[in-house]
Amino acid sequence: MKKAVITGATGMIGMALIQCLLDKNIEVLAITRENSNRSSNLEKFQNRIKILACDLENYHNLDLEEKDYDTFFHLAWNGTLNFEREDENKQEVNVAYTIDAIKLAHRLGCSTFVGVGSQAEFGNVEGTISEVTKENPNTPYGIAKMKSGYESRKVALELGMRHIWTRVFSVYGPYDSYHTMLIKSIDAFLKGESLEYTLGEQDWDYIYSADVAKALYLLEEYGKNGEVYCIASGKTRKLYEFIEILRNKINANIQLQLGKIPYKENQVMNLRVDIRKLIEATGFQLSTTFEEGIQETIDWYCNRQK
Repeated sequence: MKKAVITGATGMIGMALIQCLLDKNIEVLAITRENSNRSSNLEKFQNRIKILACDLENYHNLDLEEKDYDTFFHLAWNGTLNFEREDENKQEVNVAYTIDAIKLAHRLGCSTFVGVGSQAEFGNVEGTISEVTKENPNTPYGIAKMKSGYESRKVALELGMRHIWTRVFSVYGPYDSYHTMLIKSIDAFLKGESLEYTLGEQDWDYIYSADVAKALYLLEEYGKNGEVYCIASGKTRKLYEFIEILRNKINANIQLQLGKIPYKENQVMNLRVDIRKLIEATGFQLSTTFEEGIQETIDWYCNRQK
């Protein structure tokens, strides 16, 4: 891989992936939404990458003179906020956009398509989750992600392209959305306040964004065509433990308001993940503990507010 395309480049994983590829001297074309309010994130890379503004709905007629790219990392998705994930119409169009993305990849000369799916494709699962776990998505978001994986694999086969689909579990890190629980918690704790939480008894897996980027890079290098890979830390804790670690990093005297809100309907309670397939295929090793990663996330958030 010498030249790569990344959609959804201004998001948390996209930013980490750009840095990962640049560190390996890989040229990057970052595709962003037109008029994106996060396009300023890319300023940190200055003139080290190429940037193209194009909305998902316009991928179908996008073409470039350069047609010598190797790999297409598709991260872009419409409707990622929690309330949007329940919107069937908003989620369903993403399946067509994913097909448009892989056809765009083919027009740009890419031989490999790496798609970023979600833990939501599994739905509620008892026991350890792995690639052999039967998909049972219970949200429009999860259904659309699952469909996108299957449909894009079919098109890749027709186009003679290598296809790798990933199912990424809970990610955190710099450039995370302000709407996530961890970022909201950081903001509250810095103000000396606490959010209201559920009891936080869920078995959870958090993985740092730079580790997700490393896994995506390694899968491009060593992953098998047509396969699905789970990307997670493989290290499970109760959700309230993660919240306590975060709180202690900022102000250990803040009283957590655990159990103040009920679990939502169809609440996912188990994210125990077996990542042996990822490790066996790529040699992946986790580089960042939650304690390290959440401190870097806090530092990013504080610096961003200045």
